[in-house]
Amino acid sequence: MAAYKNNAADSNLLSDLLRDVSRSFYLTLRILPRRVRRQIGLAYLLARAADTIADTEIIPLETRTDSLAALETQISRHPSQSLNLDLFSDKQASHAEKELLTRLDEAIALLHYGLEQADKESVIKVLMTIISGQKLDLERFAGGSDSNIKSLNTDEELLDYTYRVAGCVGEFWTELCFSHLFKYSKLDKEFFLNAGIKFGRGLQLINILRDIPQDLRKGRCYIPSARLDAIGLEPRALIDPKNESAFRSLYDEYLQITEEFLAAGWQYTVAIPFRFARIRLACAWPLLIGIRTLTALRSNPILDHSKPVKISRSEVKQIIKESILLYPFTKSWKRLFNSYAKLDARDKTAAPVNNNQA
Repeated sequence: MAAYKNNAADSNLLSDLLRDVSRSFYLTLRILPRRVRRQIGLAYLLARAADTIADTEIIPLETRTDSLAALETQISRHPSQSLNLDLFSDKQASHAEKELLTRLDEAIALLHYGLEQADKESVIKVLMTIISGQKLDLERFAGGSDSNIKSLNTDEELLDYTYRVAGCVGEFWTELCFSHLFKYSKLDKEFFLNAGIKFGRGLQLINILRDIPQDLRKGRCYIPSARLDAIGLEPRALIDPKNESAFRSLYDEYLQITEEFLAAGWQYTVAIPFRFARIRLACAWPLLIGIRTLTALRSNPILDHSKPVKISRSEVKQIIKESILLYPFTKSWKRLFNSYAKLDARDKTAAPVNNNQA
């Protein structure tokens, strides 16, 4: 691999390309303090590349698994040879995804030669955890299809998965903040680490609960079979919207668990000192969008794949605008989460959550 040169290409990699592959995350990244923006942006790009490799279903499973393993090696040890992903980049409909894969060597070089040692180790650690979750996903759902749906078995497997692909990001984010922003603040790091894991898990559970119809048609069911068995359903039954009434009480339990995780994320956010406005807003936006999505999931059909639940761009803009305008007014700002949680009529009959699951 060519020697790394720190030049204007870095800026393009962590700005234009990052914006193009994730417009929603880029909003968060853009407001982050400079002292952590580079590390978080680079970690996101590399995780997104791994996700693209795992999700390019037109390519055989064995090839995807081998390519993820090769990417792990590049990230952890940075061997001299380049990572050839032409087979994957040629299959991308998105120009941005194609560019990301063709420029992956640049991102890996930036990881190894463009970050301080402690930051590099943190990025590598979180990426190894994320990729382990992606590899486990490929293994677990191998051979799945809409006629052969495979599912997780237990809530423990679900919690493990949400940690690997998102909860670990909360840890990573927290470690960076304490290293670069909160170094001289008297904050309870253990509280932030625990709440950060729940923060990440909550955001991932929103994705899982929103995407059930689409995942089922790919042969994947993240709702554990043990929980479905207890209410007399099989994973394939969830393809039929007529089974929503039988599934709804269990679904609402998972919504309640998700809300508790998101609420922990909000406690994390408001516990950050007021003067760190950028990091507070960067935490607040995904949480407020997440709780707004959750309230919509409570009051809309969730098994009909033709009617996906999605928060509109105008709502996202309103959330961002309101969070900025209210920021100087501490009490009003802290109430934002509960305000968005109560926007829709809600069913309060869901079974109590076992807090040990958190």
